[in-house]
Amino acid sequence: MAPRIISIIGSRPEIVQAAPLALAFDDCVEEILVHTGQHYDPQMSDLQIADLKLPLPEYNLGVGSLPNSTGVEVAQRRIARVIDRERPDAVLVRGDTNATLAGARAAVDAGLPLLHVEAGLRSYREDMPEEANRIETDGLSDALFAPCEHAREVLAREGVGGEVFVTGDPLADVLLATRDRLPESGERGEYVLATAHRNYNTDSPARLAAVLDCLAAAGRRVIFPVHPRTRKSIETWGLEVPTNVEVRDPVTYTQMLALERDAVAIATDSGGVQREAYLWGVPCVTMREETEWIETVSTGWNTLVGADAAAFQAAMERSAPAERPPIFGDGTASRRIAGLTVALLEQEPSRERSYV
Repeated sequence: MAPRIISIIGSRPEIVQAAPLALAFDDCVEEILVHTGQHYDPQMSDLQIADLKLPLPEYNLGVGSLPNSTGVEVAQRRIARVIDRERPDAVLVRGDTNATLAGARAAVDAGLPLLHVEAGLRSYREDMPEEANRIETDGLSDALFAPCEHAREVLAREGVGGEVFVTGDPLADVLLATRDRLPESGERGEYVLATAHRNYNTDSPARLAAVLDCLAAAGRRVIFPVHPRTRKSIETWGLEVPTNVEVRDPVTYTQMLALERDAVAIATDSGGVQREAYLWGVPCVTMREETEWIETVSTGWNTLVGADAAAFQAAMERSAPAERPPIFGDGTASRRIAGLTVALLEQEPSRERSYV
């Protein structure tokens, strides 16, 4: 009998990662997809699920946008009820969101094995809620699927108790599998593609104004699909959008990939977009002081500029490196994770499980 797992998603990046893994699980694992509803805007959730042909979640917990600690607590209670009803063999979480931490805590409370996809990444930034989520989840996990060698090294230094596997990145699976059949972006002429959504870039009018100043320094047209929270902040504070910046609604994932592919450069604070820029071979300028994805920087494809417009402008003028090693795997990470999941759960000793 195939192992039965509850698989947690809550945000757009988790939806993207879930798609190739759901396909890999199809003939070897019974996956019960649970959406906490952390991203509930249709443009950030429902349209992405449809675009990626991800099976509809069997549960949507409707947690919504709550303060961090409250959101985790509500999601944890609701995931616990799903565990009690479904009696899974394990819980799988991914990334670093509140949904990740809620699923991790619910799994531990129920005495279930916890599997963490995209383990071992660190920003070393205390004002990022995602950092604390990821550290705690890694410490609780029985199996940690690291996307790259650097993540494995981090987990080894920290001495986590679970077993660590370098699998590659499921996000790379999506891009590599779809790159030859993506639609045209429909854009004419050169442009920079920009995204900005991190709390420390969008929760202060001065910082967000500095981010917009960076985009003004791009020296060319900028296409800016705006996260709903970022748009709300710009409007609330009456910030002026530079004349070279085209503000647009969020796009589907495949549309985003096409825009990334055809851009001359990408400006972002998103970890996912940094990796996608690397996979496309498009130079990236990251509007953060640090990144979890340090290989993108050490290989010369990504430049960290914070919200410094002069540094941003200088980074835009850099030439792309000559080499781009396959740091995120070969497009088979999801198959590796599926195989490891089956092997791990087949040998997993029975535990006293608390379905409360």
